[in-house]
Amino acid sequence: MIALDTYITFCLAALALAAVPGPTVTVVIANALRFGVRAGMLNVAGTLLAGLMWLSIAALGLTAAIHMMGVWFDVLRYAGAAYLVWLGYRLLTSKGELATGNAAAVRQGHGLFWQGFIVTATNPKILVLFGMLIPPFLSKTGDPGYETLLLGGSFVTIAFLTDTAYAFMAGMAGEWLSRSRVRAVEIASGTFLAAAGVWMALKGS
Repeated sequence: MIALDTYITFCLAALALAAVPGPTVTVVIANALRFGVRAGMLNVAGTLLAGLMWLSIAALGLTAAIHMMGVWFDVLRYAGAAYLVWLGYRLLTSKGELATGNAAAVRQGHGLFWQGFIVTATNPKILVLFGMLIPPFLSKTGDPGYETLLLGGSFVTIAFLTDTAYAFMAGMAGEWLSRSRVRAVEIASGTFLAAAGVWMALKGS
């Protein structure tokens, strides 16, 4: 059984990792700024589902899963990289017109949900992260499957809470943004997304 102090240490480490903005957080912030809190939360819901999917894979066996995926591990990485670049391109070429797209975003909520899911699901780095972060905190006498679910589930929960905080902060800030400021945010977010996609692709080469 995992000791309480070990569990608390893990949660603090998970919080530190989840709070650092990455591709998922960038997508949540970009949509919350453009369309409001609800849009950001739809992204967060999608990322939560993807996180649970990766957690299930991790519980089946971290190292075994990576070897079993073989070439598909790289296919997922490159697919995720291409999707991030495409999202970045969409933002860079929107010309600020997304500032008035709130109603459309609400009607197409399922699209925002799956957007968040795809960004997280096509990022095998999460599985690798589980493989690096969880094993050091497993006890020598406990059930590794149960403990992996406990720690991994805690990480997914913490990431969900930090993503939610980002969505609310960005959504509330978005209400005060003018069209020109939204355009500036779109350029910055689009650049970061495209750069993250390129970085993921190059890292896998």
